[in-house]
Amino acid sequence: MASIKQFQVTFDCADPERVARFWCEVLGYVVPPAPKGFATWDDFNRSLPPERQGAAFVCMDPSGVGPRMYFQRVPEGKVVKNRVHLDVRVGTGLVGEERLATLQTECERLVALGAVCVQVLHADGVNESCIAMQDIEGNEFCLD
Repeated sequence: MASIKQFQVTFDCADPERVARFWCEVLGYVVPPAPKGFATWDDFNRSLPPERQGAAFVCMDPSGVGPRMYFQRVPEGKVVKNRVHLDVRVGTGLVGEERLATLQTECERLVALGAVCVQVLHADGVNESCIAMQDIEGNEFCLD
C-alpha cells in the first residue's frame, strides 16, 4: 500500500518574489518566517552570493493543508503553453449564473493584481463555467 506524499508546486519564473506574492494574494497563502538567524527575508537574501540573491522565494498555506509553492528564477522566458496548470476552486458547488458571477468577481480581483483573463468558458451541458487566466508572468491557470 502506497503512503500519501506531500508535494510542492514549483514555478520557473523571472522574478520569484513578485510571482510568489501574487500567488499569496490569489490563494490566501503567506510567506514563511525568515530562516533562523535572520530578521527578514531581505537580510537573508543579502547574505547570499550576488548570483543567488533573489533566485528563489516560497509561499505556503497558513493552515499547512495546501502544498508549499516554490518559485525559482530561470534565465529563459516562458515559450509554450503549460502542460500542467492550477485550477483555483472558487466556484465549487455553485452552478449556472451564481457560479459564473462568483468566477467573474474573482477574475476582476485577480486582474487588478496583474493577472490576465484569457477566456470565459460558459457551461455547455457537460462542463460548468470556468475562466482561463494567466498570472503575472503568463503561466496559465483556471478559475473553476
